[in-house]
Amino acid sequence: MITIKTTEALQAFCDHAKKFPFVTVDTEFLRERTYYSKLCLVQLAVTGDNEEDAVLVDPLVKGLDLAPLYDLFRDQNVVKVFHAARQDLEIFYIQGGVIPTPLFDTQVAAMVCGFGEQVGYETLVRKIAKQSLDKTSRFTDWSRRPLTPAQETYALADVTHLRMIYEYLDAEVKKANREKWVAEEMQVLMTPGTYVVEPENAWKRVKTRTSSGKFLAAVKELAAFREEYSQSRDIPRNRVYKDDAMLELASTKPKTPADLARSRLLLREARKGDIADGIIAAINIASKYSPEQMPKVDGDRDKLQVNPALADMLRVLLKAKSDNANVAAKMIASSAQLDMIAAGKRDVPALSGWRAEVFGDDAMRLCKGEIGLAVKGQKVDVITL
Repeated sequence: MITIKTTEALQAFCDHAKKFPFVTVDTEFLRERTYYSKLCLVQLAVTGDNEEDAVLVDPLVKGLDLAPLYDLFRDQNVVKVFHAARQDLEIFYIQGGVIPTPLFDTQVAAMVCGFGEQVGYETLVRKIAKQSLDKTSRFTDWSRRPLTPAQETYALADVTHLRMIYEYLDAEVKKANREKWVAEEMQVLMTPGTYVVEPENAWKRVKTRTSSGKFLAAVKELAAFREEYSQSRDIPRNRVYKDDAMLELASTKPKTPADLARSRLLLREARKGDIADGIIAAINIASKYSPEQMPKVDGDRDKLQVNPALADMLRVLLKAKSDNANVAAKMIASSAQLDMIAAGKRDVPALSGWRAEVFGDDAMRLCKGEIGLAVKGQKVDVITL
C-alpha cells in the first residue's frame, strides 16, 4: 500500500494516471472545528492490480504540493470519478481553485439507473462489486498521524471498488441513453457557485416562521455578519451563534451590550468583543432598510395557493413516471416542487431538461386538464382526455 508524501511522487502517479481513461477519487476530511473542510487524505486509483495503481496521498505532510493533482483534474482526457462528489469538489475548489472535469458521480448515475434515493457507496459495493466494506474506521479522526493499517485499508477501498462501480454504471447509463441526464447533473456540480456561500445570501439558508420584512432584514444582516466572521476566522457558524439565537436576536433587536446580556440563547462569548459589536451593527443596519430593500421569502409554502387535489395527483404521476423510467423519484422532483407546480409556479427544475422528458411535460398536461390518471391493477396509466 503506497502513501504519497512528496510532490515528486504525486507527479509520478498523476503522469501514470493520465495514461488511463478514468481515475477514481475520494477524500477524507474534518469539518467539526472549522468553517472550511480540512483535507486530511486523498485516495486515487486507476485500472490495474499493481500496487502503484491505487495510492493514498497525505496532504498534511509539510512541503507536499497538490499542483500535480490539480493538473490531472484539468486533463480533459481523463474522467474523474467520485461517489457523492459535492463535498470533495468543494474542498478542491476552495483550496485549489479547480473543479475536476470531466466528472462522473456514481451516486447520481446510480439514482438515474434505478438504485433508489441517495444510494450509499456501501450499497453499490455490495450490489455491483459483490464485496463488503469494513466500516470500523468510518468515524475516525483522519487528521491524526500515523494512520493505522485499518484506516489505510478502509480509505483505499473507497476508490478501488469504485473502479468496477464506475464501469458498470457508465455502461448502464449509455445502454439507457441517459448520458444527457447525467451530464445535466454534472453541470450543477461543476458550477463554482455551488460551493460558494456569499454572506449577503446566507440568510436564505435560515429557516424562519415569519415573513415580516423588518424581521427578515435583521436575519439577513445577522446571517451576513456571521458568515463573514466565520469565513475570515475559519470557524463553524455555530461557534459564532446558532440559528435559534439569530432568530431571537432578529426578534428582540438588541441595541446595546446590556440588551445582549438578556439573550437566553446567545453564547457567552458572543455577548462581548467583536461578535457583540457585529450583532449590534447588523441590527442597526437592518433598522435603516427601506420597504423596497426588505428581503422577501420567495415561494414560501404557506403563501402558495396550492391546489391540494392537483398536488396529490402530481405525486401519483411522479411515482408512476419514476417507476416506469426506473429513476429515483426525489431526483426528478421534491415534494415542495410538486406543491409549487400545483400552485401555478413554472420556474421549477422538474419542468426543464431531462426531468421534463420523464415527468415535467406530462405534469403540465395534467395541470391543463389534457390528461388523467387511471389505475389498472398495480399500475397507474396516463390517459388522454
